[in-house]
Amino acid sequence: MTEVRLSSFSTKPTSQPAGNDVRFLVIGRIIGPVGVDGVVRARLLTDFPNRFGELTAIHLGENLRPYQVESVHLDGETVDLKLAGVEDATAARSLRDHEIQIPIDQATTLPSDQFYWHQIIGLKVQTDSGRILGHVSDVLRTGSNDVYVVRQDGSEILLPAIEDVILKIDVSEGTMLVHLIPGLENSAD
Repeated sequence: MTEVRLSSFSTKPTSQPAGNDVRFLVIGRIIGPVGVDGVVRARLLTDFPNRFGELTAIHLGENLRPYQVESVHLDGETVDLKLAGVEDATAARSLRDHEIQIPIDQATTLPSDQFYWHQIIGLKVQTDSGRILGHVSDVLRTGSNDVYVVRQDGSEILLPAIEDVILKIDVSEGTMLVHLIPGLENSAD
């Protein structure tokens, strides 16, 4: 799963499984080489870009090959990395499109009212009137707030991650309590 936190309220995609089985989080994707010395440029896929300055190692690609980080230069939406063993542009080019991953235990600690996507996906969703809507199957990032995709028996409902709708998230219990505001009530039928 990608290391992004969900919208803050009072309560992308990788080959990794969702939920408690997630072992690594994606924090970037390599775009290609920079210069001839083996430096790679990556697009940031994290809400915590400063974390790159703290990294000593990363894991790349589907096989999660470890690389020691020798230097880091953040530049807006990208980061330039010098990785041990990547000595020229040809080696850097071979890493293009590889996901940059970190072990889940290195994830940035969030406040108690914020969650990572992998913690949300798979939760059982129930309304405050007791109706089971299904399970969260995906999280969509929109401009204003995240949207939870809830599926059950071929039906789908999109729930905005806002205080009026999301009443409680209990990751340890695997549940999400929601209130269907006008407009959502009919889409849940």
